[in-house]
Amino acid sequence: MGIEGWTWLLDRPTDLLSLVSAALSNLVSNVPAVLLLEPVAQAVPEATRETAWLALAMSSTFAGNLTVLGSVANLIVVESARREGVNVSFWEYCKVGIPLTILTLALGIAWLQFVHF
Repeated sequence: MGIEGWTWLLDRPTDLLSLVSAALSNLVSNVPAVLLLEPVAQAVPEATRETAWLALAMSSTFAGNLTVLGSVANLIVVESARREGVNVSFWEYCKVGIPLTILTLALGIAWLQFVHF
């Protein structure tokens, strides 16, 4: 069965694709996640394909805020802070990163669902 059989994802490209992208972006990083999900975005019906691409871009970007490991920039900042005597642990980061990522993803998904391009 090809991607066309993934109706659960293809029929809801804004919310479900965003959530799958955010999770996958934290497992394999955002660039590989987008490359893996490209065939899904291409298979979305023409009427919602542009929104699917926007959702994929938005969610793979915001997903980097979830944990320290979610983005190389996060690692650079945490390491720079450590050199300055400020220790930011993985869990301290998560206390801010998780709610921030949930909030920004929710706002982004809502925006893409209600503002049509």
